[in-house]
Amino acid sequence: MKPKKDITIYDIAEKLKLSSATVSRALQNHPAINKKTKEKVQAAALTLGYRHNTFASSLRKQQTHTIGVVVHELKSSFITSVLAGIEKITSEAGYDLIIAHSSESFKKEAANALNLFHKRVDGLIASLSFDTTGLEHFKPFQEKGIPIVFFDRVEENSESTKVVIDNYKCGYEATSHLISQGCKRIVLVTADLKRNVYKRRYMGYKDALFDNDIPFIENHVLIKDLSEQGGMEAAKQILKMKPRPDGVFVTNDFSAAVCMQTLKENGMKVPEDIAIVGFNNDAIGKIVEPQLTTIDYPGVDMGTIAARHLIDHLKGVASIENTSTIVIHSDLIIRKSSMRK
Repeated sequence: MKPKKDITIYDIAEKLKLSSATVSRALQNHPAINKKTKEKVQAAALTLGYRHNTFASSLRKQQTHTIGVVVHELKSSFITSVLAGIEKITSEAGYDLIIAHSSESFKKEAANALNLFHKRVDGLIASLSFDTTGLEHFKPFQEKGIPIVFFDRVEENSESTKVVIDNYKCGYEATSHLISQGCKRIVLVTADLKRNVYKRRYMGYKDALFDNDIPFIENHVLIKDLSEQGGMEAAKQILKMKPRPDGVFVTNDFSAAVCMQTLKENGMKVPEDIAIVGFNNDAIGKIVEPQLTTIDYPGVDMGTIAARHLIDHLKGVASIENTSTIVIHSDLIIRKSSMRK
């Protein structure tokens, strides 16, 4: 079937015997047009199937009223909560979102960034993939003065605006809590230490051991992808260790839950034989038995703050260059999985 031609403001003007300028202003809710005329124009536009040409309007104004978001995955509850925070602020400010995910690939992340640049987004919010090194692929945005806010996984030494939690403090507190419960052989299950979040948590873990006169053991640090498979693999390695560890800090709740389940299936009691702490405060931590001690990672707050900072800059309320790093508060939530005392 042959598609119908697009309805224009001239078609509406002809139908209502009004000037095209009056129709245009009525559709933009201009205060100079009276309420009755606006209602007639908007009703006619709906009846005729008129669509506003956002693209043409954007070209004239040099703004698209869209924000690009690049994330490293979409299936985690943390990322979902961050996106909820971003969407709340951007929708209130009249901006649409274009969301792209890298699937933990630098190559795909770079392609996503270029695609969003060509789509002329007004600003960008991004979290880096596992294997991203450097920020060269974001240079076109910087050269055009398009603001970028990075969150969670960031390049710590860059001058870009970053929204993070104190991952070092969180790693230190999680490990110190296990030590306070009598644990002396504590395993850390984490991801690639090239990424800032995992490196900082590792440093916090290591310093907590040192400050409590507990020796650091290299093979007690298990680098995994923090998936279901990674949690199972970590548990199987723990079961083979001699002497067997009495505490484990997993820097992801889902992987921690899988690790805990695998240990229990192999005869270990939690927390009596081994105490467990996760990270993120995902919903799964309240479902597993025993409930999982974890670090609260306030994703909604992170998304809200990143988006508000970007929108304020776009509206000329604040300068993005004046803020390098924003640190969001996070807490240790103690539940039964680590309570040996």
